[in-house]
Amino acid sequence: MLIRIPRSNDPLPSEITPPEIAVARRRFLQQLGASTLAAAGWADIARAADVVQRQRLVAQRNPKFSPADKPTAYQDATSYNNFYEFGLDKGDPSLYAGTLKTRPWTVRIDGEVKKPLTLDIDALLKLAPLEERLYRLRCVEGWSMAIPWVGYSLAELIRKVEPTGNARFVEFTTLSDRAQMPGLSSRVLDWPYVEALRIDEANHPLTLLSLGMYGQALPNQNGAPVRIIVPWKYGFKSAKSIVRIRFTETQPKTAWNQVAPDEYGFYSNVNPEVDHPRWSQATERRIGEDGFFTKKRKTMMFNGYPEVASLYTGMDLKRFF
Repeated sequence: MLIRIPRSNDPLPSEITPPEIAVARRRFLQQLGASTLAAAGWADIARAADVVQRQRLVAQRNPKFSPADKPTAYQDATSYNNFYEFGLDKGDPSLYAGTLKTRPWTVRIDGEVKKPLTLDIDALLKLAPLEERLYRLRCVEGWSMAIPWVGYSLAELIRKVEPTGNARFVEFTTLSDRAQMPGLSSRVLDWPYVEALRIDEANHPLTLLSLGMYGQALPNQNGAPVRIIVPWKYGFKSAKSIVRIRFTETQPKTAWNQVAPDEYGFYSNVNPEVDHPRWSQATERRIGEDGFFTKKRKTMMFNGYPEVASLYTGMDLKRFF
């Protein structure tokens, strides 16, 4: 009998690329091709974007939403990302997102509302006083960060449009533009990327409409110029580069839930007791702090935000995962 002894440099199960993504990644590279990348100048544009001075944002730190976590280093937070519109590897967004044009930019807010609006990014910046909140971000693959986000509660925007009595869900749609987003050549998801929340989740004070991080406007690879942060849910629920916010009566179809509903539930609350089919969710690795030989930290229910538990009173969180 052959017994395999794990080596110190063996990858963790949660760090192994799922087969369907690996295949899609190869297809993406084949379709795009190295020569196409060079001709399009993706990397050159991205390198130029890295040295551009980002808009400074004046924001008051909100101690109520600032846990004792050590902030993740800016370099780590901006170079290890999930943003499949710019590629499937964690480093692809920082390499290729320089093509994204974040001005002019407008967000349409419509659907089951009395006062639909279309706001540009400057209007969004002035809609409510900006706050800095240190939020944990926990991704379904098992890694986490703690990032000082800049923005304000999404509830501020919701109040402006006055949802009707039929509004039960809030849907967020990401920009889908092949000229700016090379990753849209991949078929790993049905584009555009769509996410959604129940309206009570969207109205919770923790749900942040984010316009920046680390005191500056959002970097492209982190969802510029506007995204949401829902800190008690897995990271893919926090939609990036939003162009539309729509209020609906019925539950919207969301990107990952459509592709793999047995792996990505609509709610996707951080829950150490509900494992992903291919890996455990009981522990996590903090990027920039937890190396391979560091004991993983335990995953906290609702990512350590117990104040949201009342949203799910009476719900079976293993069934409604």
